[in-house]
Amino acid sequence: MVYSYVLTKDETTLKDALKQLAKSFDKSYELYNYLLLLIVELTDLQDRRLDDAKNKYLPTEEDLNPNTRFVDNRLVAMLREDKMLNDYVSENKITWKNDDVFMKLLLDKILHSEVYEKYMSDNEDSLAHDCELWKQLFKQVILTDDDFAQLLENKSVYWNDDLEIMGTFAIKTIRRFEEGEEEPILPMYKDSDDEEFGKQLFLKSVASKEENDSLIDGFVTDKWDVERVAFMDRIVMDVCITEVKEFLSIPTSVSLNEYIEIAKCYSTPKSGVFVNGILNAVVRDLKAKKVIVKD
Repeated sequence: MVYSYVLTKDETTLKDALKQLAKSFDKSYELYNYLLLLIVELTDLQDRRLDDAKNKYLPTEEDLNPNTRFVDNRLVAMLREDKMLNDYVSENKITWKNDDVFMKLLLDKILHSEVYEKYMSDNEDSLAHDCELWKQLFKQVILTDDDFAQLLENKSVYWNDDLEIMGTFAIKTIRRFEEGEEEPILPMYKDSDDEEFGKQLFLKSVASKEENDSLIDGFVTDKWDVERVAFMDRIVMDVCITEVKEFLSIPTSVSLNEYIEIAKCYSTPKSGVFVNGILNAVVRDLKAKKVIVKD
């Protein structure tokens, strides 16, 4: 959001930018719920396929007595009954039923995957095993599928960038079901402080951008021309420096690691090394000057 605002600040007010920021959070949480609902609706689709096969004119023995391990998955049953997920789905009217062609293709990819074949032939029968199936399907089939990424991009301009992190949250949620958490579905915000964090980080980053840019430029050596520093790298470093200076409850190392990974993901192939070097130099300088007094 800082990137977008800096590019359009002559045309965008802070108020408008904050509205877009709030909308981006809403859409991220919508995607999270869509991913959990995907598990249920893919299972429902396979259940209908098995039922249709039983009613064929000349059903085979396999059609009449199918292996139902996939459709009897315990995780799916728990998701199907989860009040928090059901309330969100009902209130926001989200569904995959309008994407029937895609759902059939994705289910076919799942049914032909090594993950599925191993699960269906394995002798282990437990909630942990059922959860592991969907963790691995997300990691190896769903989140890596180009058609899935394209579909999400067509649904929302926010979702292409959100998929990796929301996929991580979906897998974390599966683990929470496995571990018997009382409320496994993650809330949009943990508390009011969490909700306020994104807003304040945005506002403080925008307000201190010139100061942070000056700090960055002071550590750009002859090897890196100041004028050629990638714009996204600069934005990532601006926000990181703001977080390190302004949010005392977040360990410095956590902030540095997070933004170095963001730079690797969103900027140039060399960004990780460059951003790592500059940020560490800036932090050392700020600690020496007592501007930063946390670990």
